[in-house]
Amino acid sequence: MSTALQFTAGGLLASDLAAESATTEHRPLIITLFAAFVVATLFITVWAGRQTKSAADFYAGGRQFTGFQNGLAISGDYMSAASFLGIAGAIALFGYDGFLYSIGFLVAWLVALLLVAEPLRNSGRFTMGDVLAYRMRQRPVRTAAGTSTIVVSIFYLLAQMAGAGVLVSLLLGITSDSGKVLIVALVGVLMILYVTIGGMKGTTWVQMVKAVLLIAGTLLITFLVLLKFNFNISDLLGTAAEKSGHGTAFLEPGLKYGATETSRLDFISLGIALVLGTAGLPHILIRFYTVPTAKAARKSVNWAIGIIGAFYLMTIALGFGAAAVVGPETITASNKAGNTAAPLLALHIGGTDSAGGAILLAVISAVAFATILAVVAGLTLASSSSFAHDIYANVIRRGQATEKEEVRAARWATVAIGVVSIGLGALARDLNVAGLVALAFAVAASANLPTILYSLFWKRFTTQGALWSIYGGLISSVVLVLFSPVVSGKPTSMFKDLDFYWFPLENPGLVSIPLGFLLGWLGSLLSKEKPDTGKYAELEVKSLTGTGAH
Repeated sequence: MSTALQFTAGGLLASDLAAESATTEHRPLIITLFAAFVVATLFITVWAGRQTKSAADFYAGGRQFTGFQNGLAISGDYMSAASFLGIAGAIALFGYDGFLYSIGFLVAWLVALLLVAEPLRNSGRFTMGDVLAYRMRQRPVRTAAGTSTIVVSIFYLLAQMAGAGVLVSLLLGITSDSGKVLIVALVGVLMILYVTIGGMKGTTWVQMVKAVLLIAGTLLITFLVLLKFNFNISDLLGTAAEKSGHGTAFLEPGLKYGATETSRLDFISLGIALVLGTAGLPHILIRFYTVPTAKAARKSVNWAIGIIGAFYLMTIALGFGAAAVVGPETITASNKAGNTAAPLLALHIGGTDSAGGAILLAVISAVAFATILAVVAGLTLASSSSFAHDIYANVIRRGQATEKEEVRAARWATVAIGVVSIGLGALARDLNVAGLVALAFAVAASANLPTILYSLFWKRFTTQGALWSIYGGLISSVVLVLFSPVVSGKPTSMFKDLDFYWFPLENPGLVSIPLGFLLGWLGSLLSKEKPDTGKYAELEVKSLTGTGAH
């Protein structure tokens, strides 16, 4: 959530002045576009809210969505501010190494498709906790699953809040810290409204609308970038390399990851986290429950892979286009982590002194803002659902809560999570949003994925193994992040004036993900309780065939 138009010793860069003048001149148009999207999505939310009658409607949209609709919504949920702002910035600043995020985010869907989507849809009702509790002791396992879901969601929410601050401050010329905190608060209030009023139905429709807008906006910018270089990709890459100041090294591996042994390990860590994280992300997992059958769940993942794959291919044009047209110096002067690369590219490609540039900037920024709102709604719904269904209904009320009480608890949890994410979002300035999301992936892959896979595929897995795996993966990944350069010790850290880091890697996945799997295995072997093989056999049949699925 960094200063969008940052003053340097010699004043503002020419491009920043152009962005400033363009946004000042066309600010009414920009505000109108933002307002139009917010009003339209609130209208959808209220309409969907009127159809939300039961817990199944609130948590799973009544399981009425088709494979294509859910695939579109999954794409909307997955293509976050990290995808749009963070990856474009990472490619613009680090070239080839920045594109590794795109590859990791896409390949991860194969893990989700092959290992998780169908069995998870067959064996659960509303949350990840349903699958784990089927053959384990309910209360401790649900508590662990709920805690993990909320922590992963809050890490992911941080990135979206950081992206919102960057965007709106660029557009509205807000440079004061208090102004940016107000922006984050506004996003928090909107996300609370989306979830409390619309539930899963409202959130799903908002995500579908946003996915269409994002693909259309990205397609437009990609076309204009290629048009500028006469559809000669070689020219585009050559100009990007020349303007980067790194020459051909910009187009080769090693600019960000490869200079030192630590950075190479960081790359491996990031890769593991990205590829394994998706299958453990709570806001993605709950989307599999919104379709009527496992076949529809599989079809929705196929659609999602196609849509997301096309989008990540276009991030090449966004990132290298920003490097070639805008230039890394201008981007970092606007935002150190590169999060404004895509909006600035829109301004420059449309003409910095023209109405076209300002309109394009307004459209792309409104699309990015739509992206943030849709994703924060999905994240908040995942964490509030897990709190209400797993912790409140099954742990605190021991299964005695009515559907009405459960949904009320979910709505109050939404408010609480919204307030926490606003507070933490205010601290997440100058951090690349793609990097922040990669941390969420690492926590999800460390705490959730081992437990899900062991529950579905290993009959000797026990409650103790599940608890060791979730809490071990969760605590190790969060502690390693706290004592990493992400939080302190570097100019781009969250607390740049402090220095208490001792873990050298920016992503903890290399250590915490194997630890999560190891602890799950060890906890089960050392457990005194005997695994319920009868229940495992039932779960196996249910997960593979869908017999008795809700």
